[in-house]
Amino acid sequence: MSNNTRFPITLFSFGYKYGPPSDVNFLFDVRFLRNPFHEKELRSFTGLKSRISDFVLENDSGQTCLQHLHRMVVFHATQLRQSGKDELRIAIGCTGGHHRSVAVTEALANLLKNDFDSVSHFHRDIEKESH
Repeated sequence: MSNNTRFPITLFSFGYKYGPPSDVNFLFDVRFLRNPFHEKELRSFTGLKSRISDFVLENDSGQTCLQHLHRMVVFHATQLRQSGKDELRIAIGCTGGHHRSVAVTEALANLLKNDFDSVSHFHRDIEKESH
């Protein structure tokens, strides 16, 4: 979208057990999605692996969640930019910040890169030990 150039959007995943961030425009809780932590063979992987992102997102809840988030962020970012704001920060949280929030953040960032020129993302708690 040409009218959305140079409007930075930053997404990041986090784990609620390490505390929610306070410096965001939106905070989304994705703890309702299927949790790979409860599957012994998936627990040690993160949402950066396709087997985890598929587990989290390749079902009705995951797909619907991602579609709704995408539409809402595009709408909100467009409105913010038009009102003169200069950035959008979005936090996506799950329990530990390793699986669900990471998978959703990665997928949403990839979708938004088709709509906006300046999309970045990171994973705040992915390196923290999960037990």
